[in-house]
Amino acid sequence: MNILPEEIHQVRKQARQICSRDEVEAALDRMAEKIATRAAGSNPLLLAVMNGGLIPLGLLLPRLDFPLRVDYLHATRYRERTFGTDLQWKKKPETPLQGETVIVVDDILDEGYTLEAIAAYCREQGAREVISVVLVHKLHDRSIGFEADVVGLTTPDKYLFGYGMDYKGYWRNAPGIFAVGETHEH
Repeated sequence: MNILPEEIHQVRKQARQICSRDEVEAALDRMAEKIATRAAGSNPLLLAVMNGGLIPLGLLLPRLDFPLRVDYLHATRYRERTFGTDLQWKKKPETPLQGETVIVVDDILDEGYTLEAIAAYCREQGAREVISVVLVHKLHDRSIGFEADVVGLTTPDKYLFGYGMDYKGYWRNAPGIFAVGETHEH
């Protein structure tokens, strides 16, 4: 998909900020406290769900002042839903999960299929405990009912970008969370 730079700049210009950088940073502080309460002392393995989980995990790491390890995975869900857990694995974690406390970090919980399937995979690989962490939980009625254990922020059902979430591969680096094409709303 070839995207013109003008389109990318226009999307950013026309977006409405849903959460400021300060609000997101405060949410990351709260998330880190919850993770520490739940997992400090368990020598957990943190897994970034690529690509969106890279930024939330990177920002959480210096807030977690206890021994932990980091790995990553890259999985996408097939669009045709023969099963809710139908994942296409681009990269599985290299660290064996047997007996581990695994903390799966992603940018957003939308419908829940992908995160639920990743958590199931970790349990199938013998993880002792799986803790799911998302920066954003998007609120709508399409959810399959999967709830993340640690949620930073809840947002309306909008096309979002920033802090890991992207618009056609761009703006994961936006300094806040933005809704596409919403400048006219208040």
